[in-house]
Amino acid sequence: MVKIAICDDEEKSVVLHEKTVKECLQLAGIGYEITTYTQSQNLLYDITDDAFFYDLILLDIEMPGISGMEISQQIKGYLPNVRIIFVTSHTEYAIDAFELSIFRYVPKNNLEVKLTAAVIDAAKLIELEAGQEYTIQTANRMEKIPYKDIFYIQRDGKNASIVSSVGTSKVRKSLQQVFEELNTPEFIFIDRGYIVNIIQIMKISDSTAILKNGEQLPISRSHLQEVKQKINEFWGAHI
Repeated sequence: MVKIAICDDEEKSVVLHEKTVKECLQLAGIGYEITTYTQSQNLLYDITDDAFFYDLILLDIEMPGISGMEISQQIKGYLPNVRIIFVTSHTEYAIDAFELSIFRYVPKNNLEVKLTAAVIDAAKLIELEAGQEYTIQTANRMEKIPYKDIFYIQRDGKNASIVSSVGTSKVRKSLQQVFEELNTPEFIFIDRGYIVNIIQIMKISDSTAILKNGEQLPISRSHLQEVKQKINEFWGAHI
């Protein structure tokens, strides 16, 4: 079940977006629950004051009161893993997609194709993450770490240190072994000593990956172009 919010100050746009989302998810066989808003303040208050949870939010950029970009910035601490799709007619905005954690950017004049693709991609990723865990098992313990909670994996001598939202866990395996066991496109090598979860990258600045937890990791020159390419492939094209 994917929990979705749709927010646009134009009622007809909300109705159209909701219809498109329902149709594409029904065809894909993905369960959903949709809440709609025509006032951006109400969406923000529901999340920040009443702890509403959403996996995916469709936002217009320009709305009275609080803009879509402002909402994206203000909810980071409340819904750190939420996917956001900007649905807008204002294509002149230069959006730093990584910094705002935007999953996709869809123009209103091309909704039929791009919105359907963006919603399906986001919903499949959300469903995929929900059931994925990395298991560390030794003679003395078994630990399961959800993929979505992992920030990065670092080489630590003969061990691999997995840094997640709940702390650091060590496994006596090489980075390559861990990478092969993860076996999912959101994890990429950015250096011989680091595997990073693309979902946790806020921004790429020069040769540095800035993560949602505030840490900054070096991207080696030999990996830089490949890292950018894989991020673009993973998140999809942005206008």
